[in-house]
Amino acid sequence: MLSKTVVLVTGGSSGLGLGIVKHFSRNGAKVVLADLPISKGAEVAKELGDNVVFAPVDVTSEADVLAAIEIARNRFGRLDLTVNCAGISVYIKAFNFNTKVAHKLEDFTKVLMVNTVGTFNVIRLSAGLMGENEPNQDGQRGVIVNTGSIAAFDGQKGQAAYAASKAAVAGMTLPLARELGEQGIRVCTLAPGLFNTPMLQAVNDKDRSILAKSIPFPQRFGHPEEYAQFVQAIYENTIMNGEVIRIDGGLRMRH
Repeated sequence: MLSKTVVLVTGGSSGLGLGIVKHFSRNGAKVVLADLPISKGAEVAKELGDNVVFAPVDVTSEADVLAAIEIARNRFGRLDLTVNCAGISVYIKAFNFNTKVAHKLEDFTKVLMVNTVGTFNVIRLSAGLMGENEPNQDGQRGVIVNTGSIAAFDGQKGQAAYAASKAAVAGMTLPLARELGEQGIRVCTLAPGLFNTPMLQAVNDKDRSILAKSIPFPQRFGHPEEYAQFVQAIYENTIMNGEVIRIDGGLRMRH
């Protein structure tokens, strides 16, 4: 089934996005790897072969996203699946009473611009190309999978910006599913817990061990491949729509 699938993956040069690019291209899908011009996207695409093409994209830029969509159209002739993985985070208290310094508003705004506005930007523009597809037996033309976070529900101290941005992604899922469903496009959001991505790899071994043991089962970090498998399951299971799904080993973060 994936051999006839064309996928657009934002944030595709590292972490969860890279896991999705590798998984889908390895299984025969054609992939547009979208990431910042300064990323390793071009190098990754070259390594993975003809099934993957790099598109330099800032997800907050309409022109960049439209250019990536045109690459999908011109190179592969269609777009079936969009996976939003581009995202950033900061860990800053709203007000630091020791230093008497408030959270910079521009830092808060930047996180929401990339994680929330960027996600919506990609959704609204990629839906247009999906809508041109011939519907299958269920009337489906395309699928959009967003990356949320358990921080949307269990946000930690210093995560106000990140948690707000991911809560917004969760909140837009159902209304978008209802709206785009009229054109046969499904929308779901995955809310990952602790996955073995560059963000966690930067944590020291002792803290990584403590974090892993906080997960009920299995007591380890998730693998990007496992995330990619879940994306494929959503893509192939037509009844999945309008849902925000935690993928976290049963983890419920404490403050």
